[in-house]
Amino acid sequence: MSVFNILVAIGGLAFFMFGMNTLSSGLEKASGGLLEKVLAKMSGNIFTSIFFGAVVTAAVQSSTATTVIVIGLVNAGILKLRGAVGIIMGANIGTTMTAQILRLAKLEGSKNGNFLIDLIKPTNFSAMLAIAGIILIMFSKRNRKKNIGFILMGVAILFTGMNTMRTAVEPLAELDVFKKIFEVLQNPLLGVLAGAVITVCTQSSAAAVGILQAISGSGAIVFASAFPIIMGTNIGTCVTPLLSSLNSSKNAKRAGLLHFYFNLIGTILFLIGIYTYQAVIGWSFWSKEFTTGDIANFHTIFNIVVTCIFIPFAGALEKLACLTVRDKPGEDEDELEEDTLDERFLVTPNVAIAQTSEAVVSMGIQAQKNFKAVVELYDNIDDFDPKLAENIREREETIDRLEDRVGQYLIKLNDCNLNEDESRRVTAYFHLISEYERIGDYTINILETAENMYDAEASFSKDARRELKITFAAIEEIISLAIKATQSMEIEDMIQVEPLEEVVDRIVEDLKSIHINRAKSGVCKVDVGVHFIDILTNVERISDHCSNIAVYLLASREEYSTLKKHEYLEKLHKNGTKTYEERLEEYSRKYAIS
Repeated sequence: MSVFNILVAIGGLAFFMFGMNTLSSGLEKASGGLLEKVLAKMSGNIFTSIFFGAVVTAAVQSSTATTVIVIGLVNAGILKLRGAVGIIMGANIGTTMTAQILRLAKLEGSKNGNFLIDLIKPTNFSAMLAIAGIILIMFSKRNRKKNIGFILMGVAILFTGMNTMRTAVEPLAELDVFKKIFEVLQNPLLGVLAGAVITVCTQSSAAAVGILQAISGSGAIVFASAFPIIMGTNIGTCVTPLLSSLNSSKNAKRAGLLHFYFNLIGTILFLIGIYTYQAVIGWSFWSKEFTTGDIANFHTIFNIVVTCIFIPFAGALEKLACLTVRDKPGEDEDELEEDTLDERFLVTPNVAIAQTSEAVVSMGIQAQKNFKAVVELYDNIDDFDPKLAENIREREETIDRLEDRVGQYLIKLNDCNLNEDESRRVTAYFHLISEYERIGDYTINILETAENMYDAEASFSKDARRELKITFAAIEEIISLAIKATQSMEIEDMIQVEPLEEVVDRIVEDLKSIHINRAKSGVCKVDVGVHFIDILTNVERISDHCSNIAVYLLASREEYSTLKKHEYLEKLHKNGTKTYEERLEEYSRKYAIS
């Protein structure tokens, strides 16, 4: 045993950790927001929650990531505390998949040269995965294929690190000091502490168990020493979620405690059960070598058994967390402020992007409500409602606050490790928050025109009111189309906006001419005509911003990644597609002035 064995072992650990990170990142990106989409829709059924908690965690290879996201969802009010219980239980089962994958690193090739058996030997198989992975990463243009490449490379590096560690630590088995260390770790308290510390350092129970599996190749680990270490890894994995929940709502803190209590009580029950049986009867395998496969199986069995034990007591576990973090007298948890843009989501960028999308859509909905409220004011201009005007201004302040909040969140999100698709989405959202805020501003301008008309006791002619009603209806629809496109991110929805924007431009141009003629003929007073033109100018600007939203959303799609706004619009207006022309004709008929 030399210093170089230690260096090689540490280098193998570096490969192993990098492989885990690459695999986890690739799986998470390939999942396309699976965490948020699945976890946020969990029902109250404990079995469904456990199942999807396990599936999602197996998909992203991290129970810590799943639990942290669950805490964020609870903090945002998207997920109820009761739904979090089952997901956290399932996450503990899902994380054992890593150990089951790593047991394959122990497979040996055939002695008689069987090609198929030699093919799945880890050294050969990982080499093929690495070759396939690097080809996809370097030569694929689509991010989906690149993500698959990163997954393959992650597995290859994982196996390589595992084999390097195992080879490097094999000479340790000959050292008395090494043997004595694991004899000491047979003490349950020291073993649990060691497992917890390793997990805290690696930030992953799967990584800690993987390291234990690598060391097991030396033959120095027996069940008596491996058992408490595995127990400790389950406690150590609770540290990150607990720290994550400190500055959160009460329910988020309780979600972190659910994870801790589940693992702590489960560990205590297993320790009592295992050591009681050993003292009274004795386990036949107590002092026998614990292999890589044995460690993987025990890790899985432990989490499945503990989950089965806790299923009938899920409500009690929730109550225990609520007793630990109590409500103050007279305080209603539902009334506490919830933050949809939780910074915990930043560890999983596509989840953070999904939450950002909801916040941007919320800005659009608030702007839409304000426009509809302003239209209501014009419908009853002779009976102006100051309270409604006040509500509109309060909602506009909400839009402004949302713009600031989302903007700050996007800056932090932009600093994350984003792929090309995610980066385009973030860029689009930077533009969208400004566009929706400007829609809100122009709506306020239209509100102020209504207030000025009411103060001056001015009113529009019957024809002017009819024309405005048609124009307002077109604007309401184009705002709805912009919001729908933001929600769906579907190209079909995005291309619906521009034809209507062109129709609005034509309506505004026609109405300005019509109104000028009315003013010349004396049908309309000059001061009222000014208000009419002001309204038309502002609705045209709103329409323009809806068009901008659609174009920015198109540019966020891979198919339109090279799109240039002005060239695209100019080409569309001069020589539109068949769909564009059909929609243009449809909207022209729908919003015909005469």
